[in-house]
Amino acid sequence: MAGGAAPPAALLRAINALLLQRRYRAALAVLKGFRNGAVYGAKIRAPHALVMTFLFRSGSLREKLKSIAQATYTHSRNLAYFVFTYKGLMALQSRLQGKKIPFHSFFAACIGGWLVFGENNPINSQIVMYLLSRILFGLSRLAVEKGYIPQPRQDPFPLVAALVWGTVLWLFEYHRQTLQPSLQASMTYLYDDSNVWHDISDFLIYNKKPESK
Repeated sequence: MAGGAAPPAALLRAINALLLQRRYRAALAVLKGFRNGAVYGAKIRAPHALVMTFLFRSGSLREKLKSIAQATYTHSRNLAYFVFTYKGLMALQSRLQGKKIPFHSFFAACIGGWLVFGENNPINSQIVMYLLSRILFGLSRLAVEKGYIPQPRQDPFPLVAALVWGTVLWLFEYHRQTLQPSLQASMTYLYDDSNVWHDISDFLIYNKKPESK
């Protein structure tokens, strides 16, 4: 095709050749990190928002769908921005110092966390709390591996489970306002709504009687 656009096959070969060049690898890794963050955020948030919205949120179908779309977009966008920021700063630090050291990861993630997840909103709050629980488990295991605390003779998980459930139900019963709204909604459904019924319909079939029109 003289004088025309490059054929699709030739264009695809040129793009593939570009992607395989080592000098662009760091920059391309940042871009793919952005892509993966966006896709993963959408995959994680969409089903969660769908279930939570239709279980606990009132309003019209349009309002519910808008809420699901907004939550999915926010999670996807924030995770994409964070991965882009983190990998970009990691590449920059390695280029400046000529090598990768553990502090680079901590510093880059701190900056990304501040810039992307620093706003206190329901999505960011949920993500940070999710990570916090994993961090506590990870640090506990690391402390055992490094010898800072002795290896438990018995599996400590039953005790952890008991303390977690004991604490969260105590907070729910007596300091409910301190819990995240979605957790309050879930626990209200489980522990408060199960105390109320009028007949077989809202005892077994519905949680609450459908409003008569």
